[in-house]
Amino acid sequence: MTRPPGTARPPAAGPDRDRGLGRPPWMLVLPALLGLAFLVLPLAGLLVRTPWSTLGTRLAEPQVLEALRLSLVSATAATGVCLVLGVPLAWLLARVPFPGARLVRALVTVPLVLPPVVGGVALLLALGRRGLVGRWLDEAFGITLPFTTAGVVLAETFVAMPFLVISVEGALRAADLRYEEAAATLGATRWTTFRRVTLPLVAPGVLAGAILCWARALGEFGATITFAGNFPGRTQTMPLAVYLALETDPQAAIVLSLVLLAVSVIVLAALRDRWVNA
Repeated sequence: MTRPPGTARPPAAGPDRDRGLGRPPWMLVLPALLGLAFLVLPLAGLLVRTPWSTLGTRLAEPQVLEALRLSLVSATAATGVCLVLGVPLAWLLARVPFPGARLVRALVTVPLVLPPVVGGVALLLALGRRGLVGRWLDEAFGITLPFTTAGVVLAETFVAMPFLVISVEGALRAADLRYEEAAATLGATRWTTFRRVTLPLVAPGVLAGAILCWARALGEFGATITFAGNFPGRTQTMPLAVYLALETDPQAAIVLSLVLLAVSVIVLAALRDRWVNA
């Protein structure tokens, strides 16, 4: 097709044209590079100061292995609790309209912005020996939660569950309801529909939320040390061991920090495709 006289040729399509990119202004590039350097420099410092020659020996030390074992076990247990409680909660928020839903959603996300130490204090007031529920548990069943391994799991669950709920709720809202409606018309009960149709539909969201939840639980510090204490072999997780080792054995603190960094990188790599394709 010929162009009318006097009209300009349209710009050629291409990656830069599609993205609206030209030469980036230095006023944006410079602070962007400074921001990147600010985020990467501490990680580089950790890698440079890591005792690579004795890394294997230090990872095999009993206190390091014990902190690592407790961290992995408690984070996995906390993730399991979050899945059991958080997936139904996310379904309720996504599919059931009820008065006060916005308030409930806000309360669910409070641990995301609440200082972890404040969360630990709140857990003590609720589940401590003289807490709202803890007193009843102690008197009726002899169950004491603070300063125990179970307390570690509860503290990690408290701070990590919002990540799972937000992820699963978003997946539920994005899921196509026609599949569930088709299952209902074929006579499937609500439980069967949820188990055989809904869960498979939102499985990527559940997996992403579980990974984020596990990573958050693994790195929890404030609520854990406040509610569960810092007792080696019982409540001392890797973040707590890092805090203690900084005063007595900085090399061990670096090794533990490197392990946590490696876990964070693995989590980001596992979720990369989900974020890029979102």
